Amino acid sequence: MILAWIILLLMGTGFLAWLTSRWSDILPRIISLAGTLLFLGVVLYLWFTHSASAVPSGNAAAGAWIIHYTHSWIPAFGIHIILAADGLSLLMLLLTAFLGVLSVLVSWKEIKTRVGFFHFNLLFILAGITGVFVSLDLFLFYFSWEVMLIPMYFLISIWGYENRTYAAGKFFLFTQASGLLMFLSILGLYFVHGRSTGVYTFDYEALKGTVLSQPTAFLLMLGFAAAFLVKLSTVPFHSWLPDAHTQAPTAGSVLLAGLLLKTGAYGIIRFVLPLFPQASQQFAPAAMILGVISILYGAKLAYAQTDLKRLVAYISVSHMGFILLGIYAFNQIAMQGVIMQMVAHAISTGGLFIIVGALHARIQTREIGQMGGLWTQVPKMGAMGLLFVLASLGLPGLGNFIAEILILTGSFMASKILTIIAAVGFIAATLYSLRIMQKVFYGTVLKKWEITDFGFREMIVMGSLAIVIIWLGLFPNSILNATQQMVQGIVQQVNITVNGPQNANTLQNASR
Repeated sequence: MILAWIILLLMGTGFLAWLTSRWSDILPRIISLAGTLLFLGVVLYLWFTHSASAVPSGNAAAGAWIIHYTHSWIPAFGIHIILAADGLSLLMLLLTAFLGVLSVLVSWKEIKTRVGFFHFNLLFILAGITGVFVSLDLFLFYFSWEVMLIPMYFLISIWGYENRTYAAGKFFLFTQASGLLMFLSILGLYFVHGRSTGVYTFDYEALKGTVLSQPTAFLLMLGFAAAFLVKLSTVPFHSWLPDAHTQAPTAGSVLLAGLLLKTGAYGIIRFVLPLFPQASQQFAPAAMILGVISILYGAKLAYAQTDLKRLVAYISVSHMGFILLGIYAFNQIAMQGVIMQMVAHAISTGGLFIIVGALHARIQTREIGQMGGLWTQVPKMGAMGLLFVLASLGLPGLGNFIAEILILTGSFMASKILTIIAAVGFIAATLYSLRIMQKVFYGTVLKKWEITDFGFREMIVMGSLAIVIIWLGLFPNSILNATQQMVQGIVQQVNITVNGPQNANTLQNASR
């Protein structure tokens, strides 16, 4: 029951933080930090004791779960609490716990009003994200999807900046509307499976074997894809993201970039490809084109921004394009790159958002035109900014480089032309990344600011992120080995279903 207990831990800690705020503002912070640290400790224990089990020892099978828990919930409607984890789930849980701790720390002094309710929402977002990453009952998955939506709305609308109400409403409408399409597809799959087998269930493993006509499968797949593409901020469904990021508090931006966007990628990998392999193959050319458009369009708009936080938000749009391109290449190399990109982007962009939040707290502006020459006053902040800017542009030795090279190598096997066009994103990334350093930390001093550098608490946060992004670049096998079995299983399942066993083996050997 350990997966259930960590969700209950986060929810219980959130309620306790809210209740104790009537006596002190420091108690919710301490309770939230203790809860997220305990969450991180449990997930680290799971990672070190179970991640080795995710490494294939010969034949990889999709659905070889390391941890699995089932409990009846509403059996009359085929609804159960089914929680499970494989290498990918454990990695996403580890990322969730790590960023959860950092989100509490970066909010320590930033949030000064309704502190208890803030931490309640923060912890419920983490609980919802955790549920998304471990739920194998589609009803429970949708329930978790909604749980992480509502508290994020409150986080933006209450503790955001000047246009927070508009941004929160836009975020809610985009996510809720696309989530409704996914729920309709879940119900459609539920009834089709029930009529063909006589068993009505939301069990993921049972639904994977549902026999669907080609038009029905494609239509149901589009419902799932709509929710995940919106969450992934794929062009043209991306417009909610820059507004939400710009107006959200720092912790909200870290969770949005680091975790909520990744639930879209996770949903495609975990649900769309295994449930609808043939429909996914049909959709692949369009998805890869959307990925390339997102890479280039996001980079172009990032370079054009004058608001520093909005610039970093468009970096996310561009990086998520690489993820979409890699997923629909349908080979192991690209898929491993996607998983690396999910983690590396969370770390590098999370670090940039924390720097932007720290700057805004000190000078009360995000306008790049009012900055310049800040390195001499804040050398620690400048050094950290340089590291994460270099990570974002894909410097060798850092995690993003490994991710993007793997994605482009794998996608080249699927589409040479699209991969060549996508590679232009490296040049664009260099332009917008170096523009951040030139306009903010180098260049002419446009205005004399009296600001302080990172303090001890902030350096703990930034140092932790720096260690992780360097570790990912130097020791990528720590991630790739843990997720290899899941990747092999998903790719083999899709290729066997679409191309047959013999052709699938040929594609698999080429991927290796």
